[in-house]
Amino acid sequence: MSKIILGIESSCDDTSAAVVSDGILLSNVIASQKVHEAYGGVVPELASRAHIQNIVPVVSEALRQAGVSKEQLSAIAFTRGPGLLGSLLVGTSFAKGLAIALQIPVIDVNHLHGHVLAQFVRTAETDEVPEFPFMCLLISGGNSQIIMVKSPSDMEILGRTIDDAAGEAFDKCAKVLGLPYPGGPHIDRLAAEGDPHRFKFAKPHIPGLDYSFSGLKTSFLYTLRDNLRKDPDFITNNIADLAASLQHTIIEILLDKLDKAVKEHPVKQLAIGGGVSANSGVRTAIERFCAERGIRAWIPPRSFTTDNAAMVAIAGYFKLLEGDYASLDLPPYSRVTI
Repeated sequence: MSKIILGIESSCDDTSAAVVSDGILLSNVIASQKVHEAYGGVVPELASRAHIQNIVPVVSEALRQAGVSKEQLSAIAFTRGPGLLGSLLVGTSFAKGLAIALQIPVIDVNHLHGHVLAQFVRTAETDEVPEFPFMCLLISGGNSQIIMVKSPSDMEILGRTIDDAAGEAFDKCAKVLGLPYPGGPHIDRLAAEGDPHRFKFAKPHIPGLDYSFSGLKTSFLYTLRDNLRKDPDFITNNIADLAASLQHTIIEILLDKLDKAVKEHPVKQLAIGGGVSANSGVRTAIERFCAERGIRAWIPPRSFTTDNAAMVAIAGYFKLLEGDYASLDLPPYSRVTI
């Protein structure tokens, strides 16, 4: 009998539901929230309200696209955290209520585990997946981590950001440039037109494998301040070069620590995950980095890099195989390490 799992993701501003059957993705539906664009960032209360409006139609559409009835479900996986607590409460409560009605188990998923295990989302056309162990560079709006992935349930953090994450650096600098939210994709687009060596920004000197991006952000702001005093149109006239130089510096910071990590912990496979792994410059740099070292690169399709329920469903599928179910009294959490 097939093991069919419904995944629900509601950690931030995307409401998503996906269906996985025996490890194969049947559907992945995402409802994005445009309401936050006017505020230059996610407004938690508005996000929670939008999740309440979206979750029923999103789940219904995921089941319809998968050709699966709710009575066929073996379990329901939901993102328990980390994320915005109000948003997580919507997904958690819905998953528990539906599971009670169907008398099937619920499975809690760590959002960061989901990003790492997105490498294992398979479709009818693609079935290649990494072999354990492998290293993963997790880069998103709130997290930058280097992780040794020994199994779906055994992950060791080798290094993490001590302040801002790579995604925050992209979005915060983009906001100062006057770009719409989220700023990361706009930086990526502009960077393709600019000179990555035009401006030099500070790079951190943090011991070990930990990251820091706050100094880069400060250096970026000082560059703008000093030049705007001389030329009020400095940003307008140099925005592509600023974007390209910012992206180039962030990638250098990521790869400097990654190079140190693979020397200290030799691996044959390296994966990336999280929203920043959709960045064109990052994807190209990782491919080159791995090719130069004889490492197999695993770069997920862009559709599985941002917050989505496919990664929640596949992470839940692994736990389903192990019989690792959640108690109905488990609350969501806003912060946690991997």
